[in-house]
Amino acid sequence: MQIAVEVSLYPFRPDYEGPILKFIGRLKAVEGLRVEVNTMSTQVFGAFDQVMPAIQGAIREVFIEEHTAVLAMKVLQVNGGAQPMP
Repeated sequence: MQIAVEVSLYPFRPDYEGPILKFIGRLKAVEGLRVEVNTMSTQVFGAFDQVMPAIQGAIREVFIEEHTAVLAMKVLQVNGGAQPMP
């Protein structure tokens, strides 16, 4: 199943750019993901079983490193239609 995830990260500190760039760098380092960045969010495209663990790991690092941060994300299934249950 292919998904697209839109992620917006808001570190609560004056120099917020650093944590955001590290977060994006962690996602871009994952082989097989397509990561696109714009001024408001980061979009991550790929297989569900690859995208979600990559985002989870990147979020975990942000929450470990930052005193306070907010992360908003939207997840879209992009291959159309539900998959049958195994």
